[in-house]
Amino acid sequence: MSVVKIMPCLDMKDGRVVKGVNFVDLKDAGDPIENALFYQKEGADELAMLDIAATVENRKTRLQWVKDVAAVIDIPLTVGGGIGSLEDIEAVLEAGGDKVSMNSAAVSNPDLIRQAAQKFGSEKVTVAIDARRNDTMPSGFELVVSGGNKPVGKDAVEWARQCQSLGAGVILPTSMDGDGTKKGYDLAFTRAISDAVDLPVVASGGAGTLEHFYEGVMQGGAQTLLAASVFHFRTFSIRQVKEYLAGKGLQVNL
Repeated sequence: MSVVKIMPCLDMKDGRVVKGVNFVDLKDAGDPIENALFYQKEGADELAMLDIAATVENRKTRLQWVKDVAAVIDIPLTVGGGIGSLEDIEAVLEAGGDKVSMNSAAVSNPDLIRQAAQKFGSEKVTVAIDARRNDTMPSGFELVVSGGNKPVGKDAVEWARQCQSLGAGVILPTSMDGDGTKKGYDLAFTRAISDAVDLPVVASGGAGTLEHFYEGVMQGGAQTLLAASVFHFRTFSIRQVKEYLAGKGLQVNL
């Protein structure tokens, strides 16, 4: 079994880290640079940074935030939000991001995934897939975009397969039904994606207990576990999560 990675996520708005429930009711969760430094010191394997308002506000991701955070850490940084072109990707990578996460733009222009993988390498390209339950879809999950606000009428699991064939390197599924609820990852959704692709899958949205992290790997099939609320509000430390997983027989970098 591969080494399980822990990935805190900095959801960014107006220069601050924020966290909400189902992408609304945002609370301040501190300074991004302080958070990034803290998480690296705590043993985070990777860090995600999502400009959550970029797509909704129809603008690019704020490169200064990327530069500021990348300057203080040496773990891989995945940057998402408002990434809509090869130029955007290049700008983020030049600002210090190690990978980009694209979502809405990839849905509206799937060829962007192929172009990005060819130009920058698949390992730099993460596709974030947001979904809601919808029984009319073959998998039971419908793809949504624009911060989870807009249903696309497309099956989310089928889209994951398409992303892999276009050259994506990582799939990051988030269930809008679970985000920020601390009721656990949407294991059915995560597992449906991990069964459908041969790529690393990042479990995201809803981690609230130590058991949830374990379930994300064992039941969801994820290799990387992303969480925000439990780390930002210090419910658990990254070390606690890793020690718990190690105690359950999973491989982690302690």
